[in-house]
Amino acid sequence: MFQVSVKVANPHVPSKTFEEKFWVNPRDLYTSVPEDRLRDIDITASRGGRDDRLLIEAVFTIPGYEESLTCPVVLAPPGSPYVLGATALANFGVEVDPKSNQLRPIAIVIA
Repeated sequence: MFQVSVKVANPHVPSKTFEEKFWVNPRDLYTSVPEDRLRDIDITASRGGRDDRLLIEAVFTIPGYEESLTCPVVLAPPGSPYVLGATALANFGVEVDPKSNQLRPIAIVIA
């Protein structure tokens, strides 16, 4: 695993952001961010009757990829690592290059 810098924004108030280094792990389906850090930019989830890991949305920007995209995020306990998972990688159209430990565009053929 390796880390990339990611900017995270509130989808409803785009001026509320933070930047953090995320571990890239394509084996994790979803991206996870400590809940307290998301709360700092006013991203919260309304809790229902269960207190499981909650899935919310945030806007992500990865340097070198010009667009910002909304991605699902698991609210992780405070102190948890920041993890960029497979769903976010697919949203950005990138994969892990195992030789260079960097992200690279996915080669696709449109027929």
